[in-house]
Amino acid sequence: MDWLLYVVAAMFLLLGAVCIVLVIFQLPGVWIMLALAGIIEYCDRFYLPLDDQQTFGWWVLGACVLLAVIGEIVEFVAGALGAKKGGSSRRGMIGALIGGIVGVFVFMPMLFFIPIFGPLVGAVLGTFIGAVVGELSAERSTITGSIKPAIGATIGRVIGTMSKLGLAMAVWVVLTVAAFWP
Repeated sequence: MDWLLYVVAAMFLLLGAVCIVLVIFQLPGVWIMLALAGIIEYCDRFYLPLDDQQTFGWWVLGACVLLAVIGEIVEFVAGALGAKKGGSSRRGMIGALIGGIVGVFVFMPMLFFIPIFGPLVGAVLGTFIGAVVGELSAERSTITGSIKPAIGATIGRVIGTMSKLGLAMAVWVVLTVAAFWP
């Protein structure tokens, strides 16, 4: 029966790698991976012996959920903080935040023209455009004055996405090691 444990762990390793790629597409890959791990953990009772009924352990899953939440918060807030660092107004920060979210969905069809990175490009461009529009909506704001905060927002968004990707990879490694660990 030990072979079944390694088959499940190997399948999780492969599906988890696919979930990491989904994070690059700006899709909820980490949450899909955690849902898969939760399903495996729940199903452990049906194929594991009574004395060893855990593949991952609920504490490991809880820690990975915490990492995923931190990744989402970092990605969500990084564009706005980048805009603030670039000297943006409150409107520019809000515009960067909204633009990043809208950009993912607007550029989703670009997935066919820019493989793999279409939604990422959309998030970055949306953050830039949102910050510019937000800055221009403020009183006495000019196009040239809104470029620096928009560049700061864009850099923040890229850093936030890369941070989320790093945390997603950490979740994948932790869960994969836990799956193969005896």
